[in-house]
Amino acid sequence: MNRNDLRHADINLLVIFETMMRERNVTRTGERLFLGQATVSSALNRLRTMFDDPLFIRTGRVMEPTARAEEIHVLLGPALEGVALALSCAQEFDPYTSEETFHVGLCDEVEYALLPGLIQNLRTEAPNITLVVRRVDPLQLPQLLIAGDISLGVAQVQELPARAHCRSLRAVRPMLLCADSVASPMSLDEFCRRPHVAVSALGKVSDDVDRVLARHGRQRRVVLAVPQFSVLPALLVGSDMLAVVPDYAAQAMAKLHGLRAEYPPLQLSSPDLAMAWRGTSHADPRERWLRSYFARHLERPEDSPQQSVCCSSLAVA
Repeated sequence: MNRNDLRHADINLLVIFETMMRERNVTRTGERLFLGQATVSSALNRLRTMFDDPLFIRTGRVMEPTARAEEIHVLLGPALEGVALALSCAQEFDPYTSEETFHVGLCDEVEYALLPGLIQNLRTEAPNITLVVRRVDPLQLPQLLIAGDISLGVAQVQELPARAHCRSLRAVRPMLLCADSVASPMSLDEFCRRPHVAVSALGKVSDDVDRVLARHGRQRRVVLAVPQFSVLPALLVGSDMLAVVPDYAAQAMAKLHGLRAEYPPLQLSSPDLAMAWRGTSHADPRERWLRSYFARHLERPEDSPQQSVCCSSLAVA
């Protein structure tokens, strides 16, 4: 097929095909594109005729792509991204009047501590914009960007897809959180003696705190591991348990729940909180505004964030 033959191609079918490759389900594809199941099924029949291949074969409740569908998807994804970018670059973007929907990923502690202020300002600057938030952790972030489920993610970034970009938003300074009313700083002996709560989406009871303690010949007692930060205040109030959390989360919990937040009695480090986005959306005016908005409201004034860089050094296959 040459470029003149593209006059006969229906781009709507290609969008349905790409969505089916992600969802592997006719009903979910229809929900994602706001189409009825019959419309999606009809589109799949036309796609099968267009490519002379079954494309998707039902296996239980999942529509598994054929080898030919996989080949088409590898070529089609970047092409559709290019078309979308070309169309968006030709349009002016006014956040105040826009009705755009953005899909973003936020780690648990950012969602708890920083999202409320972010949304409060968003309702003034862009009252008609919809923000769809997905929960991410550093391990999930690359795959969600690759799949196109999010265009931007905020977390302590570890790895990113090739050609993705990232920008540091703020240094993270771990803080000690507890329900104590005594104002004097906690000693290292007491820190090690008291029971600890660890926050881990993967259920781990050991983290960087334990590694730093081990270098000093010390250890702590982790008696509970929970998957998210929002439950910490209820766990800590009325108990002698401690938790070490990012400073912005500790400060939010101290303000909302009357907990005590202080720096722990040993030097702890943590990766910066960073914003990552897909390389294909780098020049999109809508996404540029979104990144600018996130940077303005999530950066800490005293920090000096790095400029946007292509994270080829963090790339994963």
